[in-house]
Amino acid sequence: MSANTWAERHPADDLEPLNAILYGDEGDEDEEISYRGYDGRRRKAAAILILLWGGIIALNSVTWGSWAVLGLSLPVGVRLVRLLFATPVAPPDPQVLETAEELPFVSLVVAAKNEETTIARVVKLLCDLDYPRSHYEVCVVNDASTDSTPKILDNLARQHDNLTILHRQPGAGGGKSGALNAALKVTRGDIIAVFDADASVDRDLLRRVLPTFTRPEVGAVQIRKTISNAEENFWTRGQAAEMAMDLYIQQQRVAAGGVGELRGNGQFVRRLALDRCGGFNEETITDDLDLSFRLHLDRWQIEMLASPPVFEEGVTDFVSLWHQRSRWAEGGYQRYLDYWRLFASNRMGLRKSWDALTFFAIQYLMPATAVPELAVALVRRQLPLFSPVVFLTLAMTFAYMVGGIWRSRRYEAKRSIWEMFQQSVLGMVYFMHWFVVIVATTARIAVLPKRLKWVKTVHRGDGCNASTNGAD
Repeated sequence: MSANTWAERHPADDLEPLNAILYGDEGDEDEEISYRGYDGRRRKAAAILILLWGGIIALNSVTWGSWAVLGLSLPVGVRLVRLLFATPVAPPDPQVLETAEELPFVSLVVAAKNEETTIARVVKLLCDLDYPRSHYEVCVVNDASTDSTPKILDNLARQHDNLTILHRQPGAGGGKSGALNAALKVTRGDIIAVFDADASVDRDLLRRVLPTFTRPEVGAVQIRKTISNAEENFWTRGQAAEMAMDLYIQQQRVAAGGVGELRGNGQFVRRLALDRCGGFNEETITDDLDLSFRLHLDRWQIEMLASPPVFEEGVTDFVSLWHQRSRWAEGGYQRYLDYWRLFASNRMGLRKSWDALTFFAIQYLMPATAVPELAVALVRRQLPLFSPVVFLTLAMTFAYMVGGIWRSRRYEAKRSIWEMFQQSVLGMVYFMHWFVVIVATTARIAVLPKRLKWVKTVHRGDGCNASTNGAD
């Protein structure tokens, strides 16, 4: 990139680039992978499960077990409470673009597989943004679609001079990560933005997001995700509340010096950061969560923006939700199994490491104890040993849910306090499915053979025309 306000330097240049560890000194992902952290996921997951279950039985066998649980959970509880009082940094003024000597070149990438119902709309939106045409491009990767997606894309390429179509053949491998890596080779943006095929964005998207990258330590930015068909049924309303809570938690974690996470749709990544991290990991089923860890391990900052939003379809039935969330849960767990040695070496820094460990304990370890906990409690006819921790976590989750929905009132339709409370309760009822998903996922990873299967979410094209047109 030419000299401008987006300084191309890494804030921790004395740190060995992550790609040198993953792919060897050359950092070439086409070479044989030298990092073997991806091996033995089932063995590592089984070891964690055995240690957890053995620890639960042991703690229930001693008189001081409850005190030990309280001692272990106290720092986690303190961390959760402190997040409530963190103050997110205000986003930069979009007008900073007016003083830049040269705007950054941006590549907007969409990986599409059998997306005939939505692909034309998202391409037209992205090709018509309020940003100089000479400074951005759109690249759509047709990932071996078997419907009319290839034909639609070829027709669109003849209509838009800033659109590039890349056709991947069947068996190319790597899932979405493979498609995104293919796009990296043919695009030239200093900033890479990734969108799903059902995305809907405002025309001034780039002018409002890119100023965040004027800070050289920022490696990526995730914009707020919201559900376009939120009013369809219980499941979509629950997802809308879940996303409001998720943004709130991520903003609070970042504000408290913790780990911000990318969410795939509406994520912007500095190319320099991607190169240092070795691109998108084709050994995972959740490219966004894996990349989040990679960026933090390479000492980049991930920022969360509440505005502008990116709209996407919510799944409308429990079976689809289960498959989607199971994939998210498995991919989220995989990164702890894959990068635990790098994590243990404190490459993230102490505050981020503690934050990541806290949420690993809450999100994966605590639910994984449910089976032996309930078994012992039934035999002894007593409350489970971890009941205080569970109640604290549920209480804090509800507080985050309320906080997220309250904060979202600035950007969405105005609701009364009673309506927001109802939405928070509905969101909590809906959110309970995560507990079952996590229990099933941690058990499956520990018992069943390695599974690396990318299953796309089917997009119907309903309710995808939502756009705030910059009104928020």
